[in-house]
Amino acid sequence: MVDSEPQWLLSEIEITAKFGYNWTAADQVACLGGPLSRVGQYMHEKCNFQEDPGFFTQSLISVQAAKMQGDTPLMPGAFELVKELQSEGVRTALVSASPRIIVDAVLENIGTDLFPFSISSDDVLRTKPFPDAYLKAADIAEVNISNCLIFEDSLTGVKAAQSSGAWLIAVPHLVHVEENERTRVIRTLEQVSYQKLSELHADYTINNYTLCAGQIGLKKHQSHKRLGLGGQ
Repeated sequence: MVDSEPQWLLSEIEITAKFGYNWTAADQVACLGGPLSRVGQYMHEKCNFQEDPGFFTQSLISVQAAKMQGDTPLMPGAFELVKELQSEGVRTALVSASPRIIVDAVLENIGTDLFPFSISSDDVLRTKPFPDAYLKAADIAEVNISNCLIFEDSLTGVKAAQSSGAWLIAVPHLVHVEENERTRVIRTLEQVSYQKLSELHADYTINNYTLCAGQIGLKKHQSHKRLGLGGQ
């Protein structure tokens, strides 16, 4: 839901440049979705071990938090989709592999109306690619995870979503995501509306539902309690 990857790329370039390393698009893809401890280790190795992995992890958190406080762009169509879902009684939450300082920087910019509650990496023992954060969000909302829809853009997030037992709509950024019986792939959130999500509820199978502009949707669950989860 939050289009943070351009800022992550700038932060990664800024930090590694100080150590003489030219951060490339391939590096960005390798680090998509975190977790940040893995990114810190990756930077540590690429920068010839000039600082320990923890240094790079903390530097990245600080630099990225400052960037998100200044500007927090949403994915095209995200604002409209979330507001429409909320108007139909769907609860929404932001579930992130980033630490609380970055999640709060995002919420300070976009407000808490879109995501009344959030889960950060600081709120669980295991962050993505483990499903713990999504399971905790479902517990807080008092809904069954099988009645939840997750939007994700990274392979790390996709793995967490798929292993949680929720339904998933992937909006891949620089990566390829395979569809399955509980996973659909779209190009942009502008393809999504509550009506289209409701239509998809009738048949979530790949063979019987063609993905094209305006034809993608959310599983409309039998339970009156529903939760839409946005990954960051």
